Amino acid sequence: MSTKYGGYAGKVLLIDLTTKEIDEYPWSDEDRELFLGGKIMAAKILYDNVPTHIKPFSPENIIAITTGPLTGTGAPSSSRFNISSLSPLTGLLASSNCGGDFGLYLKKAGYDALLIKGKSKYKVWIEIVEENITFHDADGLWGKDTIEVQEMLPERTGKIVIGPAGENLVKYAGVFSGERTAGRAGIGAIMGYKNLKAVVVKGNKNIEPKNDIKPYYKKWIEDLRKHPITGKQLPKLGTAGLVSIMNFKKVLATRNFKYGQYKDFERISGEELALKHLIKNIGCITCPIRCGRQVELDGKKVKGPELETLGLLGANIENKSIEKILRWNYELDKLGMDTISAAGTIAFAMELNEKGYWSNGLEFGKNHNLSNVFSDIAYRRGIGNELAEGVKHLSEKYGGKEFAIHSKGMELSAYEPRGAVGQGLGYAVANRGGCHLNSGYLVLFEALSLSIDPYTVRSKAELGIMLQNIFEVVSATGSCIFTLYSLIPAFLINKPNSKLAMLVNKIITFPGAGKLINIINRSYEGVIPINIPMIPHIKAISLATGMKMNFGKFKAIGERGFNLERIFNIRRGLTSEDDSLPKRLTEEPQDLKNPKSRVPLNELKRKYYISRGWNLDGIPKEKTLRSLRIGRN
Repeated sequence: MSTKYGGYAGKVLLIDLTTKEIDEYPWSDEDRELFLGGKIMAAKILYDNVPTHIKPFSPENIIAITTGPLTGTGAPSSSRFNISSLSPLTGLLASSNCGGDFGLYLKKAGYDALLIKGKSKYKVWIEIVEENITFHDADGLWGKDTIEVQEMLPERTGKIVIGPAGENLVKYAGVFSGERTAGRAGIGAIMGYKNLKAVVVKGNKNIEPKNDIKPYYKKWIEDLRKHPITGKQLPKLGTAGLVSIMNFKKVLATRNFKYGQYKDFERISGEELALKHLIKNIGCITCPIRCGRQVELDGKKVKGPELETLGLLGANIENKSIEKILRWNYELDKLGMDTISAAGTIAFAMELNEKGYWSNGLEFGKNHNLSNVFSDIAYRRGIGNELAEGVKHLSEKYGGKEFAIHSKGMELSAYEPRGAVGQGLGYAVANRGGCHLNSGYLVLFEALSLSIDPYTVRSKAELGIMLQNIFEVVSATGSCIFTLYSLIPAFLINKPNSKLAMLVNKIITFPGAGKLINIINRSYEGVIPINIPMIPHIKAISLATGMKMNFGKFKAIGERGFNLERIFNIRRGLTSEDDSLPKRLTEEPQDLKNPKSRVPLNELKRKYYISRGWNLDGIPKEKTLRSLRIGRN
């Protein structure tokens, strides 16, 4: 189905693994205007096509791999793709985002998205060369790790693969592309269930923007290189550079989130990584930020760990050896697992063992055999078979729900929310579960840059909603979330204690600020017909596609996507009770001298629901859905 808009390939490919039938899924220009692409496009497709009561491990479950309109147009940091499905970890709609070049290759093959349904009777990998789709026997690839299998597949192509963890249906198995990972939510296990080892794609079709966009992209790249975060901090230390800041701000998860600071944080920090192990920076195609790390391990050049892995395989299990983290990160990637959920599950198992709930041999600070444990998880051997199910399953079987660190079944990332209560709210209400990005990443303003009071509830719900909506739509463009650091004026980074920075802090948290933010949140497409220079994606969409985009429309697309995901999950049985955190985070103060150092979740949720246009049960009101042009069915 062709399109009048630039930036799009114009087709959505549908593959049925059961019948091996190939079709084109209808996707209109009206759909593009309302849902844009990426995770929002995927949410709409799954909402319309996935039966309500099926299990994630079902032939009727669909894997939706989607790109955005900026992918392949040369936009900086915009080569990302999204992969969505019913999650085996949460039972809910989940999306996972990935860098690398698969999204670019998919669009050059002529497709904005790839939908995969059914279940193959035999192990298979799919090769897509423009209109030619071939199913190959994957017996020779089955059992190979994510590095081996990619080396065995055709060169100069985009690839997504699973490792042994996906084959053995580990609930947090990821999907891997080059050295990049769509790690969260367990979609690698859905591929494994469908007997799908890999998808390979290539093509030579042009992706044509509607207008000459190169001068704008050049300016955008210059701005990213000038910004203190995207031009200095991330290239210098990557996300690993946040370890030290988080520890100082008491948001570094330590000992299964019992504490927010780790005494040996310097030994697992980004500075330590850069000093002793870094070979060079690496980055995704078209990305000027280059936040990735290449490190040396056993004489090999391998991908280095991100912040989440350093924190959760370091402080959260009381491991002070960065060398072990490098090794475990590499091994988990090869096996095909999400490092966040794997590490969070290990930490919970350690505390279960410590408290006598489950004798499993795992102990904080004693981490010599975790390589064997991770292998056991991937192949479901011994205690690995239990650990492969995740924290929620373990808490239901063995107890310890009060310190089971998850939300909606997904393990939390490395930010300890009692030191940033708005982040705690975000974890609880995030559609895919305990995710720092789907949450709105409010910790950025509470602890990492502009340090608004981390313990106040004032403005947190409203600001969190705004950030969630913006993150949602930026992801749908195909852009990296890191491009949104441009929202933070440079002076707030360079001079955080200046009078101007303090004034901004006061403005955001003064008594009426939440109401003002909510006016913006609750206004719709025609009400704010302006562009905001700090969000370069708005003009980029207009130039690339030819759509008449403005801040009001841009924000509405994000809000539409977030609400669509919400009603999908409500249809799956989600209630307000699922917008939860364990008692450790809501009832136990992190600091006994500071009673505010806990997440006042009930108060925050009430403010959030009202500001979202939902009822007090967390269900979007009909008026809200109508204003967003979402039909409930």
